[in-house]
Amino acid sequence: MTNFRTVTAALVLALCLLAGGCQEDAPSATPLGVDAWFPIRIGTTEVKMQLAVRPMELQQGLMHRAFLGEDEGMLFVYPEASDRSFWMRNTLIPLDIGFFSPDGVLREVRAMNPLDENPVTSFSSEIQFAVEMNQGWYREKGIKPGTQLDMAALRAALVARGFDPRAVGVR
Repeated sequence: MTNFRTVTAALVLALCLLAGGCQEDAPSATPLGVDAWFPIRIGTTEVKMQLAVRPMELQQGLMHRAFLGEDEGMLFVYPEASDRSFWMRNTLIPLDIGFFSPDGVLREVRAMNPLDENPVTSFSSEIQFAVEMNQGWYREKGIKPGTQLDMAALRAALVARGFDPRAVGVR
């Protein structure tokens, strides 16, 4: 597992790049993989998130995992808004999924049960991001529709993963 210091260094580099450039002596970083964790806030609550961006990452999601920490989740990044549909094939953890609009606003939260292959589809066709968390997490944290995802932290995490945020639809 990637350690927090590596992720922090990558985030510093990402923020530097987003700001328009770095000093010549700035450290170079190898892009991080899907297993890297990034601190990204939903409202005022910080979450350690992994990012699913590539097609295989989007398909795999949290499959085959037996555990997800209390404030850990996976953020699915799509290049454009659409209705989104998820299922729980090979997913052992009961989850809630939050569906977010392109501007990072939470639009809806839906429950998903382990190994249930019935699709859970967003009501809205304006969904670009989805965040899977342990079932009950959104309710326990008081996070409701209208809550904002930290888009600056998402952009920095994408850069740390080696993606140009604009190329993957993040403005």
